[in-house]
Amino acid sequence: MLFNPKKFLLIAGPCSLENEQVCRAVAGTLRKIGATHSELNIVFKGSFDKANRTSSGSGRGTGMKEGLRLLALIKKEYGFPVLTDIHERQQATAVAKVCDVLQIPAFLCRQTDLLLAAAATGRPVNVKKGQFLSPQEMEFVVAKLREGKAKEIWQTERGTTFGYQNLVVDMRSFALMKAHGCPAIFDATHSVQLPGAAGGQSGGRREFVAPLARAALAAGADGLFIETHSNPAKAISDSASQIPTAELPALIASCLKVWKAVRG
Repeated sequence: MLFNPKKFLLIAGPCSLENEQVCRAVAGTLRKIGATHSELNIVFKGSFDKANRTSSGSGRGTGMKEGLRLLALIKKEYGFPVLTDIHERQQATAVAKVCDVLQIPAFLCRQTDLLLAAAATGRPVNVKKGQFLSPQEMEFVVAKLREGKAKEIWQTERGTTFGYQNLVVDMRSFALMKAHGCPAIFDATHSVQLPGAAGGQSGGRREFVAPLARAALAAGADGLFIETHSNPAKAISDSASQIPTAELPALIASCLKVWKAVRG
């Protein structure tokens, strides 16, 4: 099992893999954080295709071939398990040859064939709760993955649509989703997005990442999903919500204090 209930699961990396320089900058920071905090179980994440951009003119990323090369490089040189999204069932087998965890995007969390293809690879599957779903409805998403013989299932809360261009996080979600028998993780950066609110792209309120992350851990979340970039203003996606890598060590240290206190 990749998930260890005795460790703080941290899924972190850039929104889009972008290029080797971005990936190395983030992986280097994560390696330093991991060396400082033995309680962490770090998984490096990055997307090779941002397939659900607000505008068709927005950059989508490296593509699968180059993205998998970058993820393989990070895995080999920095020693982290790696995670990426799949958007089509045909991608599952190729991605599973490189990645330790396959992720199902929130908008696709009810796509049965995609879930079954991910489960069939034998890799852990991290499924984002759709912005349109209640935490109770994740029971049926988990059931599909179990029907597909998934060996390990993670659930990630990423906020729920609240009116136009806004998301809210119900802190009861973690207890409700953990009742399905799988870990519940909090996506601290996507949950502060303002979808489509920045003139053809998503906006965000980065200042709320830290308080929401700590609140989620206090409410029982098993870990965090955080997107981070050395220079978010120049990121090709989610520039308003990614955490600067320079700020990540202090954020993780404060979150670990909460995680330890809850389990104390």
